Amino acid sequence: MDNIQILAYLPFYPLISFLLLVLLGKRLSWLMATILSVGAMALSALSSAYLLQVAMLTPDTILTAHLWQWFKLGDVAVNFALHLDSLSMVMISVVSGVGFLIHAYAAAYMKDDENYSRFMAYMNLFIVAMLLLVLADNLVLLYLGWEGVGLCSFLLIGFWYQDPENAVAAKKAFIVTRVGDTFLAIGLFLLFRETGSLTIDDVTALAHSNYLVENDMAFWICLLLVGGAVGKSAQLPLQTWLPDAMAGPTPVSALIHAATMVTAGVYLIARMQGLFMLTPEVMTIVAWIGALTLLLAGLAALGQSDIKRVLAYSTMSQIGYMMLALGAGAFSAGVMHLMTHAFFKALLFLTAGSIILALHHQQNMFKMGGLLKKLPLISVLFFIGIAALIAFPGTSGFVSKEAILAELYSSATAGPVFWWIGVIGALITSIYSFRMLFITFFGEYRGNESVHPVTDKLQLIPLIILALLALVGGLITLDLTALFPTISIINNDPAWLHTIAIATPFVGIVIAYVGYFPKTGQDISDPSENISAAVGSGVNLYSFLQRGLGFDTLYTYMLVKPFVFISKLNKNDIIDQIVHGIRWNVQTWHEVFKASQNGQLRWYGAMIGVGVVLLLAIVLFSANVFNAGGGAL
Repeated sequence: MDNIQILAYLPFYPLISFLLLVLLGKRLSWLMATILSVGAMALSALSSAYLLQVAMLTPDTILTAHLWQWFKLGDVAVNFALHLDSLSMVMISVVSGVGFLIHAYAAAYMKDDENYSRFMAYMNLFIVAMLLLVLADNLVLLYLGWEGVGLCSFLLIGFWYQDPENAVAAKKAFIVTRVGDTFLAIGLFLLFRETGSLTIDDVTALAHSNYLVENDMAFWICLLLVGGAVGKSAQLPLQTWLPDAMAGPTPVSALIHAATMVTAGVYLIARMQGLFMLTPEVMTIVAWIGALTLLLAGLAALGQSDIKRVLAYSTMSQIGYMMLALGAGAFSAGVMHLMTHAFFKALLFLTAGSIILALHHQQNMFKMGGLLKKLPLISVLFFIGIAALIAFPGTSGFVSKEAILAELYSSATAGPVFWWIGVIGALITSIYSFRMLFITFFGEYRGNESVHPVTDKLQLIPLIILALLALVGGLITLDLTALFPTISIINNDPAWLHTIAIATPFVGIVIAYVGYFPKTGQDISDPSENISAAVGSGVNLYSFLQRGLGFDTLYTYMLVKPFVFISKLNKNDIIDQIVHGIRWNVQTWHEVFKASQNGQLRWYGAMIGVGVVLLLAIVLFSANVFNAGGGAL
């Protein structure tokens, strides 16, 4: 089997598994369903590992697998073709590699669920959609994967749909991301109209030959693509769906937040970077979106009690760093952070899942405490994830985040202001991370239930592998210079920048220790319970942070309530009334004319006579009116 065949089969392993799981369903035992779903992911992961090794030995490797012609659009053939270069190499390694570990963990986590086969089928389909998205040779296939990811997120977030809150969260994610998807679709249509091609490489090359820098049409196309990216990657202002997506099972949270859905927007901008380089204004907008999101999400994380919601806001913040890097033109650093973030965020979510299982589905950090003694191995693994998240020196997160900060200060589309925002974001990250760590793992245990030890090897082995990747994943380097040309800038960065960037997380640890480390005899209670009575009486900072800085409330009053009001006002649907009116008009005249066709000749003759008389009367009346008017003139 040659390299192109290995590439061609890559997305079909999980696709075949999905079809078998759907067809056989509950007739499969847990073991057979696990062999099918996790085995398919193992084949994809092994294929990706082999292709990664080929790409590392020969950095300029580009593979294209033309599978079949999909359809024709005018004279343009749209092929079902997969394209592998250094960027998609990074993405398939993350999607299939981290996705395999999450699948293995999910097999243990969801073992007792009665719909286990259906769950694993959805997980497999999620991977298929994501692989198509990152391997697409053309914009149509990319959009197919893009929408497939959205559909699978809806199915998985609402997997336990019997709880109405889960169903609402799934619908919210689906609707909010549709807003961004609409922008993306319009942008792709414009791109096709302007270039006449759907192949991604050709589109970028044609855009460069057709447009000059700062061209208006390129500006609007890029802005629409950014609209799609902020929806999928939960960036400002379409970020509100992500915290609620925690309603899904924890492996779903890990898959969405680490390896798949939220990285799609980052991938899109990185893939179309040739187009974005023509519009420095849009790149600055991207940088602002990332900068504001990382601050907003970091502050919101400080007000959460649910351990999964802290991690959810952390994901938004870290994706903000990636957007900031892309906006600054630091594409390689942004993609690098995408990879390392997948390692440590999957680790954090899955260890959080083990903690939740051990505590009988308790997710409130203020009802935990003292877990370092009760779950020592899980605690150590969680600490490693936190170390990478705050960019502790030596971890993979340190390598990628420092690479981003190093390029911000002198960037033509970013600059010193963005560097300071990045550093402040690192400080907030450190504070909320260690707040979570101190409250959860130190002090006395505050739960009412006994703690179950975590001994299942199918849970522990993926966590240990992810912990190793979170520590040393920064050493995995792939040459992206052929795809992302280095922008030559004069580096006048002050020497103290790196010192401040490295020291900032430690300052955050000290602040978190002073504010949140449990002291002997101290009452550690959930602030959200204490403020519940005061919410209606006025401003409460904690409540404000806990509610994601009020964006849900803002959108409720700006969009949801007006829409509901108009819907009630139009409950009979004015459009339906117009359609019904047309139907009534046609039907009435039909009955009238049908009644006149009764086959009686006398009736026909009488009607003709009446018609002639009426016509003559009209003609004579009109003539008299005309003559009278002419005389007056």
